[in-house]
Amino acid sequence: MKALTKTDYHFPGQQSVYHGKVRDVYNINGEKLVMVATDRISAFDVILPKGIPYKGQILNQIAAKFLDATTDICPNWKLASPDPMVTVGVFCEGFPIEMIVRGYLCGSAWRAYKSGVREICGVRLPEGMKENQKFPAPIITPTTKAEIGEHDADISREEILKRGLCTPEEYAMLEDYTLRLFERGTKIAAERGLILVDTKYEFGKHDGKIYLMDEIHTPDSSRYFYSEGYEERFAAGEPQRQLSKEFVREWLMDNGFQGKEGQQVPEMTDEIVSSISDRYVELYEHITGEKFVPQDTEDIAARIERNVTDYLK
Repeated sequence: MKALTKTDYHFPGQQSVYHGKVRDVYNINGEKLVMVATDRISAFDVILPKGIPYKGQILNQIAAKFLDATTDICPNWKLASPDPMVTVGVFCEGFPIEMIVRGYLCGSAWRAYKSGVREICGVRLPEGMKENQKFPAPIITPTTKAEIGEHDADISREEILKRGLCTPEEYAMLEDYTLRLFERGTKIAAERGLILVDTKYEFGKHDGKIYLMDEIHTPDSSRYFYSEGYEERFAAGEPQRQLSKEFVREWLMDNGFQGKEGQQVPEMTDEIVSSISDRYVELYEHITGEKFVPQDTEDIAARIERNVTDYLK
């Protein structure tokens, strides 16, 4: 199994390229974006040294399904998916914030809460909560969008408006879209025996209109629990069975890595890489309710170039 960790295309009409943590985004004539979901994997804002076979295909196909399933809530950037690892969409000017929405207290929010923090991004948290407890209502805890190598930083609604990152009207719309998308994602997850715990959305503007961009409800941008056994585990104070990238973070932490200066990424053996790939396939099948059909990995780069070039022509 081969993994695509690097791209260097020259598509017709290409003006520029942006290499993100896991996606490479090609600007076509300032009108369209070609987003390639590579097999790179990042954790703690660090790109890990090995790619994960099929990860790009899995993330791209999950995102495409959810983008198609939410067009009645808000417009999104997707035009087509000419390759299993590629989405082509309208060019949007992105807001420099990520809208994170949480239905349950876990992950970094729980770590902060456990240390005594009772306010995240200007949102007051109730006293006496336990790990993995459901919030009375979902909360929005935005972050700034960091450059590569930097950490995303929590930011409040007030700070967003003070810094002019968007207008009050735009922010109200971002909040409304965020909560409605989360509600839809929660409903779809429940049909699959899953709980959508938290997720993030990115938005941008095209022709003065707000669009949902990037991926949506994938295991890289979201955390899922299995519904079955949730109550029992919660009552017993046991960890929940998760469908998310958290297992990668946990493996890194168990091996002494949290992205801090001077720390070494543990060795990614073939067994580790293969087990992560298997977990992503499991995620795909649970989240979509469909069997995963792996694409040929013999020459992924050439296949993508062919498919995207044909589409752009």
